[in-house]
Amino acid sequence: MFSKILIANRGEIACRVIRTARRMGISTVAVYSDADAGARHVRLADEALRIGPAPARESYLAGDRIIAAALASGAQAVHPGYGFLSENAGFCAACEAAGLVFIGPPAAAIQAMGSKSEAKKLMQQAGVPLAPGYHGDEQSPAHLQAQADAIGYPLLIKAAAGGGGKGMRRVERGADFAAALASCQREAAASFGSAHVLLERYLTRPRHIELQVFGDRHGNYVHLFERDCSVQRRHQKVLEEAPAPGMSAGRRAEMGRAAVEAARAVGYVGAGTVEFIAGEDFLRGGPFYFMEMNTRLQVEHPVTEMITGLDLVEWQLRVAAGEPLPLAQPELRIRGHALEARIYAEDPARGFLPATGRLQHLALPAQNRHVRVDAGVEQGDEIGPHYDPMIAKLVVWDEAADADMDDNQNRARALARMRQALADFQVAGVANNIDFLGRLVTSPAFAAADLDTGLIAREQAWLFPAAEPVPDEAWCVAALDELLRQQVEAAALASRSAEPASPWHACDGWRMNAEASRRFAFHTVPPSPPEGDAGAMQIEVTPRGPAAYLLRLAGREIHAEVTSSAAGQLAVTLDGVRLKAKLIADGERRTLFLRGRSWQLSFLPPLHHAGERREEGGDGHLHAPMPGKVIAVLVEEDASVEKGTPLLVLEAMKMEHTIVAPAAGVVKKLRYRLGEQVEEGAELLDFEPTATPQAEAAP
Repeated sequence: MFSKILIANRGEIACRVIRTARRMGISTVAVYSDADAGARHVRLADEALRIGPAPARESYLAGDRIIAAALASGAQAVHPGYGFLSENAGFCAACEAAGLVFIGPPAAAIQAMGSKSEAKKLMQQAGVPLAPGYHGDEQSPAHLQAQADAIGYPLLIKAAAGGGGKGMRRVERGADFAAALASCQREAAASFGSAHVLLERYLTRPRHIELQVFGDRHGNYVHLFERDCSVQRRHQKVLEEAPAPGMSAGRRAEMGRAAVEAARAVGYVGAGTVEFIAGEDFLRGGPFYFMEMNTRLQVEHPVTEMITGLDLVEWQLRVAAGEPLPLAQPELRIRGHALEARIYAEDPARGFLPATGRLQHLALPAQNRHVRVDAGVEQGDEIGPHYDPMIAKLVVWDEAADADMDDNQNRARALARMRQALADFQVAGVANNIDFLGRLVTSPAFAAADLDTGLIAREQAWLFPAAEPVPDEAWCVAALDELLRQQVEAAALASRSAEPASPWHACDGWRMNAEASRRFAFHTVPPSPPEGDAGAMQIEVTPRGPAAYLLRLAGREIHAEVTSSAAGQLAVTLDGVRLKAKLIADGERRTLFLRGRSWQLSFLPPLHHAGERREEGGDGHLHAPMPGKVIAVLVEEDASVEKGTPLLVLEAMKMEHTIVAPAAGVVKKLRYRLGEQVEEGAELLDFEPTATPQAEAAP
């Protein structure tokens, strides 16, 4: 066995390999780009070497630099992970030439499966079933049009060297073929350096089912059962599960034999995945067809590990070291059901666009034998623009208590685990797909295992509902948290002052002969229609004793008690209902986690009116929204300020209201002095933004 390996990857898969290597007593070497100098995989490895700047082509795709790092570190083998160079036959051959063991298949196998069209020719020779299509070398538009017309519509045009949904088009009729072909070839050439395409019959409501295979250097082959990867967006997987719902033992054995024959046909060694596609009649005995073989470990391999109890990375290491497969086919068993959800920094409402930013808050569900989280990041890390925006993989497993129960019961129990784990998964600081995944796993179609690659598209109404109003309890929690936050800040300020007991440090809203109340205003981010009115709320908070409050909002009165609060974690009782919430503050932005949901809110200056749409300061002036008295002037004329900087304080309606800068800019003129009265609508000061609010809001 190896004593030291280098991991030619980053993020979650690098951390995953390190975990198994450490358990086996193998030292690990990480590589990193400038963007990943402080990344989690770098912190976890025994040593780490820089390989270049942030762009992948200058670091993680620079095979010569990785090989040089491996040789310099004294590593004996290279684990490629997935993505980057994991399916690069040239890199595999270069490792072998440098005296390094490539922890994966031989270069010839990668080469054979690297082209979809060549792979299909091999599979046809091996007797593996293929979908009707064209996989030939003649690529003239006229010839491809003729082949498409012969195959029939709808059909798929696919880049022969492609993956990840790139270079793929669905064509519904012959008249659309030429334009789709040209588009597909342009994308394929840009993404993979080859415009070569193949054509396949498009199956109605197809299911995407793949089998995990393993081979060793002694001629042994096994499959470790199937995974259903049908739930996809943009031809990329979102949810995976094992075993495939509805799969009979006979059909499983049939697909398993085909997968093993595919691996045997190319002399495969190590972990690989044979991907099949099947029509809607699959569960009734309909055909299934070979799609492609991924010559690496897959992102979704944990679901196979959960149902078999095996560590596939350990199998990879043992096979690469020359050992035989640890188990033979008759020794492999399925136990229970597992699901994996990919947690991404992305915005589902905007077409799943990737997001960037700092993980200001990252709280994972409790991990145990039922729940597993594979993550490549920690709280405080950056999700940058250079690499895949995956935050983590959430994997759950369960089985029915009665061993005789079928997989429907196992799946139902695992699905319940997934729903709870998603409710417990908290991310703040970047847009993410957790709430979307929560809707997906509770959708009737997914719960009933009515699966196909078009599930997300046909369940749009369920998965992308109209924005729901923020519940009153959420507004209440936000207001209580803001009150407590300001009290803590006031106490900290007082402790640093010359007169810590001064009443001017108080933040309790006390007034002589008047009720001690504070008002807090919030709106949703982005504001909800119409004109933001439905997404804004003012909450008045009145103390009623130690940790007790009366809250007034939207014509309601709610009695509240705060039983505990620390670092944004609140335990409150609202009208007798006990709740636990977490609220993360970042400037004016508030991320609220409550009842397994999250809301994005913005804390508004006290003078904000719910529904006010005027961009205050946009005309160069800031106005008083009500009569009042200037009790503090906090800036001088010609002062440069940042957005949100307090400028002056008005006292009106027994409350203090702070006027803040609406944007970065310069205070040109102060129109009122300390102690002066102002009328409603009066111009308080002249303000010159350095950028208009509209320009600041633009992406």
